[in-house]
Amino acid sequence: MFFFNHIGYMCSFFVFLQAQNDIKMEIKIKDEDLAKAAAEGMDAFLDVFVQAFLKPTDGQITAETLQNLNGDQITLLAYHVLHEELMDGGFIQLIQNGYGPFIFDNPFAKAMRLWGLKEFSKQIYKAKEIYDKDKADLTRERTDEEFMAMYEDYEVFDDLDDWFITEEEGITAQIAYYVDEHMDRFAVIEN
Repeated sequence: MFFFNHIGYMCSFFVFLQAQNDIKMEIKIKDEDLAKAAAEGMDAFLDVFVQAFLKPTDGQITAETLQNLNGDQITLLAYHVLHEELMDGGFIQLIQNGYGPFIFDNPFAKAMRLWGLKEFSKQIYKAKEIYDKDKADLTRERTDEEFMAMYEDYEVFDDLDDWFITEEEGITAQIAYYVDEHMDRFAVIEN
């Protein structure tokens, strides 16, 4: 967990906004790979970008990975992490796996609002309020039994988890649309 706490604070990374959305490290994606992924669906389309971002670090999110990415790329990577964690175990799992600082201590929610996902942004802010209020307890190490008990202790996350699962397809579609409309902020597409 220290690693992600360190990344979260080290990267007040989204010191990004539009001025820093120039490609820092040239991420190249083949047009044919993108077309194939797009035909498979929006998840596959977004995954092509995420995998390209993570390729230099063998699929690991590291300080180096984040330093080499611009704000939009990091935002997409953050959505990927959030999506995977929420679909598997909700906000409690996301936090217990050490991603709380990555999502809540950085302007991820603001970035989602700027990308046009206003309701999703509001939901992230609601989760952040809970996280900020109970951070010490939510982030402490636990046994497997204690971890499972968190789902009863923090039922306040249930509505947020359910909302995300219900709205996930639409959120992912909006993010895919944003990436498609701003492709030059995410990668260089090669023939």
